[in-house]
Amino acid sequence: MSDNGAFNAGPLHEPIWAVGLMTGTVLDGQIDVALVKTDGQSIAEFGEYALRPYQPETVELLREALQEALVWQFKGPLPAIFTEVEKRLTEEQSDAVSWLVNKAGLSHSDIGAIGFHGQTVLHRAPVEGVLGATCQLGDGALMAKRLGISVVNDFRSADMRHGGQGAPLCGIYHQALLRGLDASGKTAVLNLGGIGNISYWDGDELLIAFDTGPANAPINDLVREYGLGDMDKDGALAAAGHVNEVKLQTLLQHPYFEAPYPKSLDRFDFPWTLANEESPEDGAALLTALCAAAVGKALDSLPGRPERLIVCGGGRRNASLLEAIRLRADVVVEPAEHVGWRGDAIEAECFAFLAARKLAGLPISFPTTSGVSRAMVGGVVHMNRIKLNRLT
Repeated sequence: MSDNGAFNAGPLHEPIWAVGLMTGTVLDGQIDVALVKTDGQSIAEFGEYALRPYQPETVELLREALQEALVWQFKGPLPAIFTEVEKRLTEEQSDAVSWLVNKAGLSHSDIGAIGFHGQTVLHRAPVEGVLGATCQLGDGALMAKRLGISVVNDFRSADMRHGGQGAPLCGIYHQALLRGLDASGKTAVLNLGGIGNISYWDGDELLIAFDTGPANAPINDLVREYGLGDMDKDGALAAAGHVNEVKLQTLLQHPYFEAPYPKSLDRFDFPWTLANEESPEDGAALLTALCAAAVGKALDSLPGRPERLIVCGGGRRNASLLEAIRLRADVVVEPAEHVGWRGDAIEAECFAFLAARKLAGLPISFPTTSGVSRAMVGGVVHMNRIKLNRLT
């Protein structure tokens, strides 16, 4: 693996079944859980995947924790709610793993690792001379103890200690997917979660990944604020509105869009209140257009402009958002399923893949994907007691 992120074939490791877990900043109340058989370099087999719901009270606690994190801002002791939320989400995600493994006809002993991302409650990108900081809630040791499976978590901290953004981490997995689809450099991967991020691979040595701008988070927050549900389902609200183009051009003057990559965002860096002077319909239209225009700016900044985007994440279901990206970013847009990928599973698959990479001693972030000073083997391993005894 070269420092710029491109994979150079090295010694192969025996593929293992790994489970990946992801709950995004959009807070849709779902636990994404997926099985992948991988050596951390390629995918030998895709296993079961599912979206498993959190208990409703857990979702409300998570939202409260997000609000308290905004006040906390990495200053002083951790908010007391973090302890309760961490235990609850770890237990519920552990149950989701057991459910999926059983559904796949496997036993816990068949699983080599769990990639447990945890719930991001706050992320602060580095600025010149000051390291960034990130906080994901999730108790890897507790999960390993409950399940008897080795758990890898805390994927972002090592990257940030070495000057990186800590995000996005999906570039190396997207590269593995692109390897089997299009190595020409004309296809990139766009993930539309709470925020958007893009992965670009030139088919050779260069892998680039960065956050493009806001995506579902401000749109969903606007919908909730007006009591219209939890999301703009199918983009219907935005479709009923009109974009304030003057306001949009003002929003696009934000310095983030001109900043060089690598770069990353917190879900609240572009809040729904950017559209609070608009009607709900016009506000949704404005925030949807902002996401799309930000994608266009991201494409323009790449060394080669992709002709096609494969879209994963919940935003791929928003027809208004996909159409806005097609028009405002001037690019062909295809949902992940159109190329045989599992759009709901990709982020969870990614953390299964990253867990396998950690166990194999392979880096998960690179100077051109996160800005880290060198290729970084991130993550913390929590060995289950049975395997630890066998090793010692």
